[in-house]
Amino acid sequence: MRVVGYVRVSTVKQEQSGLSVEAQAAKIRQYCELYDLELVDMIIDAGASAKTLDREGIQTAMSRLNSGEAEGLVVAKLDRLTRSIKDLNVLIEEVFNNAALISVADQVDTTTPSGRLILNILMSVSQWEREEIGERTKTAMKAKRAKGEYTGGKAPLGWKVIDGQEVPDEDEQELIAIVRGYRALRLSYSAIALKLTEAHFTTRTGSAKFSKSAVKRINDAETTEEREARVMASHSRITA
Repeated sequence: MRVVGYVRVSTVKQEQSGLSVEAQAAKIRQYCELYDLELVDMIIDAGASAKTLDREGIQTAMSRLNSGEAEGLVVAKLDRLTRSIKDLNVLIEEVFNNAALISVADQVDTTTPSGRLILNILMSVSQWEREEIGERTKTAMKAKRAKGEYTGGKAPLGWKVIDGQEVPDEDEQELIAIVRGYRALRLSYSAIALKLTEAHFTTRTGSAKFSKSAVKRINDAETTEEREARVMASHSRITA
């Protein structure tokens, strides 16, 4: 059977090192030699995400299969092909209904009904694992934020990052106090925006003009006192 090999790496670092590409290609070649498959081409998607099928390499591979130039596709592992159940179903319906999909690590061969069943089961489990990891990550980040720990990325309004730690941004904290003071006087967000603009304050992005939504975000931002209270409450719940 004539087959094409498909290799994908998702990061520029992997692409530049070449290690992941070489490892996947070696597994595919070894498999083809073992099962006497004619490897007509090795297609590589370097630095490409598996979240979409809009990849030059996979589109080329699909074209080769649909035209009959090859009768099957060999990958080192299923997640190199796609991480999406939806995209997998598209591939099965549009490509692998007439061509074979072979995964070396997962021991999948879609030329048989049982192979297609195993493929769907494996991909369903894979998607479940990714969703579980995502939920655990969100829970962990939420817990870190509750304790006042820096979780990476851009610091929230009223705060800045110094040496990997979130510390109060005095200018933004003062702005929060001013906005809340105006709110205590029952001024609307639009009225406060006008006052801040007239007083020549600037937003975090450097704009000299405040919008109603920007003022609301400032009003809702966390003050130093509020964070200290939240962290103390979080520690109390943990030690209770």
